[in-house]
Amino acid sequence: MSTITSIDSIHALHARLGDKPRHPLLTVLDMAQLPQPTAAYSVRLGLYGIVSKQFDGVLGYGRGQYDFQAGTLLFTAPNQVLTTSAEGHIKEGWGIYFHPDLLRGTELGRKIEQYRFFYYDSHEALHVSDEENRILRQCVDHLRRECALPIDAHTQGVLVSQLELLMQYCNRFYARQFITRAPTNSDLLQFERLLKSYFTGDTLAEHGLPSVAYLAGKLRVSAAYLTDVLHKTTGKTTQEYIHLELVERAKALLWGTDKRVSEIAYALGFAYPSHFTKLFKTKTGQSPRDFRQGQ
Repeated sequence: MSTITSIDSIHALHARLGDKPRHPLLTVLDMAQLPQPTAAYSVRLGLYGIVSKQFDGVLGYGRGQYDFQAGTLLFTAPNQVLTTSAEGHIKEGWGIYFHPDLLRGTELGRKIEQYRFFYYDSHEALHVSDEENRILRQCVDHLRRECALPIDAHTQGVLVSQLELLMQYCNRFYARQFITRAPTNSDLLQFERLLKSYFTGDTLAEHGLPSVAYLAGKLRVSAAYLTDVLHKTTGKTTQEYIHLELVERAKALLWGTDKRVSEIAYALGFAYPSHFTKLFKTKTGQSPRDFRQGQ
């Protein structure tokens, strides 16, 4: 197993590259000009990264691998681990890396986690068209030029606004990708079967309600990507699917058994019946008791 190198600042990143950054909290790199690795290595970055590149070879990302022969965008949040093989060769591309401190006190800093693609897995990277890539390059060029200017009272605001514009474009392009690469009917059927089998088996009573991460893991996608793709294609998030299946199962137990509401709550994985009652009423407009009496 290779040693994992930690890089927690823009200065440390540039020290590895043998130069100095133009701005202490953000840098724009020409990926094709970076030194090519002579051996496989792993690095944990304490930075956000947005990287566009055409890459001959395989890049390890978390637990998965991705073939970067096509032009794609990969997003990384702080403290994720990247692994690169010595056989890989970057043909072209750019990379933006910025420290979380750049966003401190800004609106983007308060909502950065809304840009959920920073938590997607490698095989869920954004594939961009030539025109989309040109649009993103304009934002990248603005960031590069701003980094080259002397820092003043406006620097942070300009950098952050350009970053957010770029992220908004990425949201738009992902929305397009969710449509053009939407899950097939068999994919959705697999998800629904997985969810139903969880609720009808013994797992529910033993382990409680399934988490989004559990379902995503079974389908071999990230939790963030599963929720986003379901919402874009069906209008429902993964959590909403879980709650809908829960309510249908609860209705069947209320209609078809004489179990007390508390027994049903425990059977459905709730530690506290009051939590079950609150959720059921939120989704149906009735308490479980009222629902049973009105059938």
